[in-house]
Amino acid sequence: MERNTRINTYKHEAWLPTTKKEVEARGWDYLDVILFSGDAYVDHPSFGAAVIGRILEAQGLRVAIVPQPDWRGDLRDFKKLGIPRMFFAISPGAMDSMINHYTANKRLRSDDAYTPDKRTGMRPDYPSIVYADILKKLYPDIPVVLGGIEASLRRLAHYDYWQDKLRPGILSDSPADLLIYGMGEKPIIELVRLLKKGVPFNTIENIPQTVYIKSNITDSPNDILLFSYEECLKDKQKQAKNFRIIEEESNKYISSRIIQKTGDKVIVVNPPYPAPTTDEIDLWYDLPYTRLPHPKYNDKVIPAFEMIKFSVTIHRGCFGGCAFCTISAHQGKQIISRSQGSIVKEIEKIKQIPDFKGYISDLGGPSANMYQMKGKDESICKRCKKPSCIHPNICKNLSTDHTPLLELYRNATKISGIKKIFIGSGVRYDLLLHKSNDEVINKASRQYTETLIKEHVSGRLKVAPEHTEKKVLQIMRKPPFEIFERFKNIFDNINSRHNLKEQLIPYFISSHPGCTEIDMAELAVKTKKMNFHLEQVQDFTPTPMTLATEIYYTGFHPYTLEKIQCARTNSEKLSQRQFFFWYLAEYRPKITQFLRRIKRNDLIDSLLKK
Repeated sequence: MERNTRINTYKHEAWLPTTKKEVEARGWDYLDVILFSGDAYVDHPSFGAAVIGRILEAQGLRVAIVPQPDWRGDLRDFKKLGIPRMFFAISPGAMDSMINHYTANKRLRSDDAYTPDKRTGMRPDYPSIVYADILKKLYPDIPVVLGGIEASLRRLAHYDYWQDKLRPGILSDSPADLLIYGMGEKPIIELVRLLKKGVPFNTIENIPQTVYIKSNITDSPNDILLFSYEECLKDKQKQAKNFRIIEEESNKYISSRIIQKTGDKVIVVNPPYPAPTTDEIDLWYDLPYTRLPHPKYNDKVIPAFEMIKFSVTIHRGCFGGCAFCTISAHQGKQIISRSQGSIVKEIEKIKQIPDFKGYISDLGGPSANMYQMKGKDESICKRCKKPSCIHPNICKNLSTDHTPLLELYRNATKISGIKKIFIGSGVRYDLLLHKSNDEVINKASRQYTETLIKEHVSGRLKVAPEHTEKKVLQIMRKPPFEIFERFKNIFDNINSRHNLKEQLIPYFISSHPGCTEIDMAELAVKTKKMNFHLEQVQDFTPTPMTLATEIYYTGFHPYTLEKIQCARTNSEKLSQRQFFFWYLAEYRPKITQFLRRIKRNDLIDSLLKK
């Protein structure tokens, strides 16, 4: 009943229309943009389709969203709203469709967190391709714009794990006219501005952070010409070399245009926009979201929404540069923080939701504790193209000051009606333990650690050491395991002093490039000594445009061209994964057999004997 009461506090008109009836109820006889989404429609700033829809609305456009259209039948969902005046837009989902659909072992998942009641089969594989193909067949003269993480990370030649092949940039497979990569607010606003001026869509080629395809192009001296798709098919080392260029250009303040030939076509990637300002990001988060699923879903549960409905995003971006992670590739390396005023305003909105009980589930971002962190001297940052500000060491030019975050926590906790604020995002403990030359910053780090553990942990604190072995961590771009051990000691000490019973929950990955069975055995022994029975574990899944994926596909480290060993077969992956579960009887015989074969009886004694 609470959910019905909550939904009924808004009229249907509070959401962007999703049907012809809802369009007509607004008195509209046309639409400017029709947005097709692979996710259910949740009008919340954590869902990309909602953000782009609201951005377009704020430009004075008439916008509708078609969530999870049926692509298999008579295609009525693609026809029901007619033809937009400007363009069709495609947001394939907040999560890559292939990761959404399949496990690391390529088995079909049994649920979909972005669909009502977790129902599967509500989106195709590669919606960016399937939706665009349908729209172009139905309406060949209407422009189609791609966005979202699926298209963004496939903008150039990339390895597709599920097809086990190198694929060309996605515009070679999708008939869409334009691709917006990264966080798409600024490009979509500029696109609309030009179209309003009467600029023909097919002449628009200079918007930053967009990708288009041409039959030929004259490159300028400032352009970067990558090895062609065909060259990379023949020589994997050329694909590895391409990746380094792409990653470095993605992390620079001032980037070059990137060009890649594919068959008889040319894919052109314009440089990204400068990072948005705090004022800009505040404006986008302050748009009139209901923060709720569309009423059409009634009492159906959308797990992805339930997880974030009482959470607040305080910043974008991540300067960690982890080898297996797509966050910086999509959101960028620079931290773009919201103002405290905007964050407080969003908390006030959450308070109005009838089933809110006074508990904020998360005040975080890609990493919980990077809020307002940036380079001390921006001129140094402008000359930098490193993918990480904290690997292999924390940059001397990086401010690791936790003072703004402490102030935010204090002010947010004082808001009337807020009983408790929890931090659900993962914490970078290496930032907490970093020794700055400024003792004020060191004091703030210690105070933040104490405050976090004492006041803002909901029973469990998530951190991600990912592995224990130095050579694997180096490839992962993660800090030495000794830093995690130090943090655990601090965590346990604070718990003891304050009579708390919180759990530290570490995340680990098996089968990452460079990792072997013996590395996993060492991981098992070290985590056993720390009294962990691991639960938050996963096999490495190669996703487009990450360093680890390029190593997995090419066999070379793109920055050194060193050959790296990778677990590729299911049996190799299972052999590594079993070490996570050394404490389960069914895994002990195989673990024992393996360790005896490699003559590591010392590890058998350490791991399996009481």
